[in-house]
Amino acid sequence: MRPEPIRPPKLAPGDRVAVLSPSFAAPAEFPAVHERSVQRLREEFELEPVEFPATRRHASAQERAADLMAAYADPSIRAVFATIGGDDQITVLRHLDPAPFRADPKPFFGYSDNTNLLNWLWYHGVGAYHGMSTMVFLGRAAGAGPELTSSLRAALFTGGDLQIQPVDEFREEELDWAGPIALTGSVQSYPHPGRVWHRADRVVSAPTWGGNLEILHWTLAANRWVRPVEDYAGCVLLLETSEDMPSATEVFRVLRDFGERGLLEQFPAVLVGTAKATSLFNPRPVERRNAYREDQREAVLKAFGAYHPEAMIVFGVDFGHTDPQWVLPYGGRVTVDGVARTITAHY
Repeated sequence: MRPEPIRPPKLAPGDRVAVLSPSFAAPAEFPAVHERSVQRLREEFELEPVEFPATRRHASAQERAADLMAAYADPSIRAVFATIGGDDQITVLRHLDPAPFRADPKPFFGYSDNTNLLNWLWYHGVGAYHGMSTMVFLGRAAGAGPELTSSLRAALFTGGDLQIQPVDEFREEELDWAGPIALTGSVQSYPHPGRVWHRADRVVSAPTWGGNLEILHWTLAANRWVRPVEDYAGCVLLLETSEDMPSATEVFRVLRDFGERGLLEQFPAVLVGTAKATSLFNPRPVERRNAYREDQREAVLKAFGAYHPEAMIVFGVDFGHTDPQWVLPYGGRVTVDGVARTITAHY
């Protein structure tokens, strides 16, 4: 049986928090954006950011693991934030000792490549939060936005229940952090494509698991920090894709692999993030973006149709690689009410 995730304790204003780079050391490349983000942690959230040796340095997997373990072993550090994602955090995990994480289960915040660490913590019975890379949401001129701010405050300080509301507009384009516009510019908003509910005929209230689809595929391929499929039974699956923008065919094939493993049938409810359909280095015209999201939705439905047709699925939920972004419990509970068409996160 999977261990019940330990709920990390809440913080108080003035607490010290670690700001780490367990994947790509973006602060080494874009120090001004990083410095803006830690300033906002201090001024807007009244937390005291603490950097560790590898935060601003392109470090080895062992060094990044050492930073994580040192942050969890330090009793004065009360939360851990990832600066950004990357593409090799999976190499860090084998260097981690679970003991300090279990002894002081402080909240970890991250998404994208940080799905590796979120799953590793879940595997070891420690809850965390899916969302909030400091540089992405605190380093920009516009600030975090009300959705991220309210859900982050609930995760950090207040607890309680928060309805994950639909949004009217969203952003998916990016600023070039290497240019002068990084600290002053903004990107265009577009009408949100809206949520789509599939088999919305029940209420599911359960712990979450999942994250970025591409990283989950690596996780299952490595097969090191994966529990028996029955241990995922009853969970709400979080599923979202990155700026790599995998094709609908790729999404279906990954989910087909999950289905062949017996994994898809474990989840009574699935939340699918608003899919990112353009990126800084692979821009796509506006008229093609919603078609990409529709094709992805059909791929998800095709896979679940083959392996778990009874699953309730909600598309267009704003978590993961989207803006605005809600921070969601990872291992904590979410209630998906198909009858009322509401999603409530329990912090």
